Amino acid sequence: MSHSRLVPGVEVLAVPGRGLAVRTPEGEFLSVRAGDVDENALLSLLAGGTADSADEGLDRLVRAFGEAGYLADGPSAPEWPAARRDIRILGDPVLTEPLAAQLTALGARPRTTLAVTASGRSPVGVGELLQGNPCAVVWCLDGPVPDGLWDAADRLPEHGVAWLRSHREGWQAYVEPVAAAPGDVTSAHVRSRRLAATPAHRELAAYWSGPRTSGAPVRLAVPAATLLTALLADDLGRWATGAPDPAGLPARRRLRQVDLRTLTVTEHPVLPVPGVAPMPKKDG
Repeated sequence: MSHSRLVPGVEVLAVPGRGLAVRTPEGEFLSVRAGDVDENALLSLLAGGTADSADEGLDRLVRAFGEAGYLADGPSAPEWPAARRDIRILGDPVLTEPLAAQLTALGARPRTTLAVTASGRSPVGVGELLQGNPCAVVWCLDGPVPDGLWDAADRLPEHGVAWLRSHREGWQAYVEPVAAAPGDVTSAHVRSRRLAATPAHRELAAYWSGPRTSGAPVRLAVPAATLLTALLADDLGRWATGAPDPAGLPARRRLRQVDLRTLTVTEHPVLPVPGVAPMPKKDG
């Protein structure tokens, strides 16, 4: 019988008078109907041990754990592939510095660009973004996105480069979907979807265009910056390793809003905006 281990987040416990139960990654409890199977032998196998002799009942229970997705045959955390380690980071240092540290710890090779980093800089061309042949580009802004700043970056997936981004609007921050292939959700798509979803679309468009008068500036605290960059690093790691999303919306179709006052994360589905067909020419 082969070795088996529980996937992270799954735990098996003994309930007095009721036998074994499973706590799932979602926090639910499920009863295990072990029958005549030796519960200690089952626990040993689930922990990676071996059975002394063949036991059909034990085999059946272990297969049931596997079919439910509770067993992992290989390493629980896949290594960051060498072909996707070179990551280019642009943006404001309050976000780029913790993001670079997290990506390095995960096994990537982040490279922070000191030029064209701050929120108010002019747009850059796609050729400049592709310098150094990065596998992915991440752009983090501690403020709203100026008009046109990300237009060139939206073309990165056409060149085989993954594109991730985040920005802040007052006490709300947004982590946008991963764009890794042509047809994925771009920053322009997100802007269009957000305008279409609010009755205050004129006000939102004016807010993005500026100028804006405000009081004391919002300061990103360390916990907030760490959360935002952790979300980006996790999305990037899942793209790089091919790890599945454990729950919720897929990373390529998910816009996350973070309330920086409470660190509450809310997910919203978002789809690409179809191209508009040209108007037919009238005869005459």
